[in-house]
Amino acid sequence: MKAFLVATVWLAVSSACFAQTADSDPATKDDVILYFQTMHTNDMMHKMMEVMSASMQQSIQDELSKQKGLPANFDARLRKWIADGMKNMPVNEMEQAMIPSYQKHFTHGDIEAMNAFYSSPVGQKVLRELPDVTQESMQAMRPALNKYVEDWKQRMMEDLKNSTTPAKPSGAAAQN
Repeated sequence: MKAFLVATVWLAVSSACFAQTADSDPATKDDVILYFQTMHTNDMMHKMMEVMSASMQQSIQDELSKQKGLPANFDARLRKWIADGMKNMPVNEMEQAMIPSYQKHFTHGDIEAMNAFYSSPVGQKVLRELPDVTQESMQAMRPALNKYVEDWKQRMMEDLKNSTTPAKPSGAAAQN
């Protein structure tokens, strides 16, 4: 009877220790892959690239609209270049490359908790709505970002203009 009691206590204590260890164990590759599946990472990356593509196209068009001498079909060509770039993006390879970072920063228990949240109705809503929220946010931020970039470029140009040290011509340093 005493041996049974000792074995029972040992089993209870050791199972609690093993449970703690599992929560603090590093995430495995399979843990991260399951998390990516729960997050719909592949789909989300494609949607985010669509958002980025539209934003990139608008930014490039805004910047290049100041240029003269662009071909008449430049907008169509730009759309095609961006679409081709996004279509051929190596999403699966990118996803595989991300796994070690997740394993480095998250434990098995962290991944389980994140999977639990993102599997919940609220977590799934976050995943569904995030691309639209991101796109709307980027559009809302565009005026502030454009103003910042213009001011930044202006400061750089003024700094270059006010520079008292003339730049040496290329190759001059090598000749001295």
